[in-house]
Amino acid sequence: MTGDQLTVTSIVERAEKFHADREVVSRRSSGVTDRTTYGACARRARRLAGALSDLGVNEGDRVATLLWNQSEHLELYFAVPAMGAVIHTLNPRLFPDELAFIVEDAEDSVIVVDETLLEVFETFRSTYDFTHIIVVTHTGRAPAGTLDYESLVAGAEAADWPALDENSAAAMCYTSGTTGRPKGVVYSHRALVLHSLVAALPDQLAVSARDTVLPVVPMFHANAWGLPYAAALAGARLVLPGPRVDAESVLDLCSYEQVTMTAGVPTVWMAMLAALDNEPERWQLTELDRLIVGGSAVPRAMFEGFDRHGLTVVQAWGMTETAPLGAVCRLPSRLDQSNADEQYNYRARQGTATPLFHIRARDEDGNTIAWDDAAMGELEVRGPWVATGYHAGRGADSFTADGWFKTGDVVRIDPHGCIRICDRSKDLVKSGGEWISSVDLENKLMSHPAVSQAAVIAVPDNRWGERPLAVVARRPGTEVSADELRAHLAQEFAKWQLPDRFEFVDAIPCTATGKFKKTDLRTQFATV
Repeated sequence: MTGDQLTVTSIVERAEKFHADREVVSRRSSGVTDRTTYGACARRARRLAGALSDLGVNEGDRVATLLWNQSEHLELYFAVPAMGAVIHTLNPRLFPDELAFIVEDAEDSVIVVDETLLEVFETFRSTYDFTHIIVVTHTGRAPAGTLDYESLVAGAEAADWPALDENSAAAMCYTSGTTGRPKGVVYSHRALVLHSLVAALPDQLAVSARDTVLPVVPMFHANAWGLPYAAALAGARLVLPGPRVDAESVLDLCSYEQVTMTAGVPTVWMAMLAALDNEPERWQLTELDRLIVGGSAVPRAMFEGFDRHGLTVVQAWGMTETAPLGAVCRLPSRLDQSNADEQYNYRARQGTATPLFHIRARDEDGNTIAWDDAAMGELEVRGPWVATGYHAGRGADSFTADGWFKTGDVVRIDPHGCIRICDRSKDLVKSGGEWISSVDLENKLMSHPAVSQAAVIAVPDNRWGERPLAVVARRPGTEVSADELRAHLAQEFAKWQLPDRFEFVDAIPCTATGKFKKTDLRTQFATV
């Protein structure tokens, strides 16, 4: 065999040679839609690489981005790794002190900022000395002291891509920092290429040249779940939504652009489902084949809701540390003729491990649990796109001596290897020595027609050690009492598992990546 290196360059060159005329659509903050192609993005990426090289960006240097899902971000996805540098995507929804910490920890050299995010950039700009600040403008010239992105691209010579080691760094993302400071994860070229190939497989995300892919998941969050690279590799038409990812805007794009596949976190789809329920005839979604949902467990009510509209939700699981795809839940052929309850119960699981991705779970004593769908243990994973450590050696206790990453997710695994996440290890409720799954309680609560959001946390209890407390947001115009919700839960849970308290709020706080922020809920309610 020839031993060619698996590098992001191969994805860029394939897009340029074989999919040059496939469309890349970007919707701007103004609502204007720009249209370009993979070929144009790849050619511009060569000039962008030439410009960055002229600015002193060398192999291994970090190039930070503060951008939405837009064509310029795709050009940077192409250019920065292919020139041997490292693209480091920043989440504009983080607090300024977190952003300041992240750019210093990553030692970014250059940053590329969309002009609509300059206000965010100014909140941490003074804390770190970037070599160059490049601004993507839409309405005017770049501010004084910065460089204009379009002028740089237009005025540069196209670069030739250098030969690269597949194990060299290509991209960098930071964890959400729900416990302690965010930690950097550095992805190799080899990891991203293999991840893209597997993501495109039929029983995984099934990305093909016949697809029109709309990643609602941001390109600054875990590589947009690998979809930009998988779409470029396969030749799928790509629709980039910009900053407007409210339910109606996403539905408008899905309808007008005839999207076949979209992906995002459950909070996006909950709002989208509510919009569809309110105006079912407004959008034409006949081409929309599947909605990939990840980031947190999908309640059965969401599957049922989208099924009513003829739309299929596919649950996936992953983490920043896994680049991120780790498991996908596709209904197996053995359940094709099963009843609806069996099928929904299966679809609500997190799925089986993707090809080349290895899983095991271990209990509190370090024993590997049986795949009997009864024993519970912390999920550990390893594979060609799983991190073996964090940047700068942080968080070493998350990795085992024999090379497995400890995810923090407590799971059951069935005999066929299908994962069911019971909780995060820090979110399990241990009451009287018995475990109670907050995820299971949350999913049942959100199946109630009056509940839009539900989060369950552990609170101290003098007798039982911990007891569950449910925080609930009602749907607008509805009423439901604690007693009614307790009776709803009692259909499936034992009395000792039911929350002692229910707290009602207007909305449950979410992290920058759309997950319920249980740390805030514990602070607010755990000592009340």
